[in-house]
Amino acid sequence: MTERIDISSITPEGYRKVINLDGYAGQNVENPLRDLVNLRASQLNGCTFCVDMHSVDLQAAGVPLRKIFSVITWRESEWFSEREKIALELTEEITRIQGGVPDFLWDRALAEFGDRGLADLVLAISTINVWNRIAISTRMLPPELEPQLS
Repeated sequence: MTERIDISSITPEGYRKVINLDGYAGQNVENPLRDLVNLRASQLNGCTFCVDMHSVDLQAAGVPLRKIFSVITWRESEWFSEREKIALELTEEITRIQGGVPDFLWDRALAEFGDRGLADLVLAISTINVWNRIAISTRMLPPELEPQLS
């Protein structure tokens, strides 16, 4: 599979706008929470490029590999804080967006993050969904795996 087009070179102004939104989210949603959210949305959307990138980012930030692997099963894991669980649940609801975010979840998220924090989190979740759609539709590929030493 090869990349279809390089949006960043064809429409640099539009691409920069997405980068700017992503930068805003990065400044206003703490890590590793933001990368956990990014990883979960990317898993749900099936974005290989973004799953790879955010897994690597989490590992580089010192998040244990077992916790990274467990993002897909966060509900059953004891390795996630209540704050992380609320953010991951909100990520799933916004990413799937079937009928909106249920009031009970919105109220829990609002109590945990406050108005500003929740608004920033919604922007961060929305931004990774934009990135996923760009990467999937254009077939962006992650870097090659490094060869394993025997």
